[in-house]
Amino acid sequence: MALAAIAVALALVFGGSEGSNTAKVESSAVPGAPAVEIVSPRNGARQVNRAVVVKVLVENFQLAPRHFGGEPQLGEGHLRFSLKRVPDCVEPKKLEDAVNSPVGKGRLVGRSFDYARYAGPNGVLAERVGSAGSYSPATRPEIFYHALQPGFYRLVVNLAQNSGTTTQFHDVTNFQILPRPGHGPKPCADGKVPSAKAAARLNS
Repeated sequence: MALAAIAVALALVFGGSEGSNTAKVESSAVPGAPAVEIVSPRNGARQVNRAVVVKVLVENFQLAPRHFGGEPQLGEGHLRFSLKRVPDCVEPKKLEDAVNSPVGKGRLVGRSFDYARYAGPNGVLAERVGSAGSYSPATRPEIFYHALQPGFYRLVVNLAQNSGTTTQFHDVTNFQILPRPGHGPKPCADGKVPSAKAAARLNS
């Protein structure tokens, strides 16, 4: 329960929310509406392995690799994966802004892992289309991230049109890469707040 609370609070600070599946749930109530759901990793997952295979379930939306980058077509397109790592230490002022503004510009932006050295072929494609550091496009319902550092991560998956324009249909999950025994995060300096404590502050 504590881990789940931290995951929810971190989502509030770094983007997403306790109701981050709202768009998906609402759209699912409409027969035939597109939907995307992250199958793995589950929200609140913890693992020691520094690689993660992200798998999603897509409904009522056709992934169209042959039309990637082409004209928008109704009910088809590709996926946009965006993985960011929550900073280990947060500046108190930025944390306060996030607390006072849980939506919008008050949120904190973490480091992106949507580059070729982390996202493999999808990261290469991101560099080709100019989205590296923002998102990794995919024409299959999965992506492989590797060489991830220990810490908290936030993953967002969007359905996108062939042209790359995002749609309202998305899903969000938060997970943690655990450090090896005896290799925990270094203490925060200059009065900064540890990310786990920041989550507790938001959840209080």
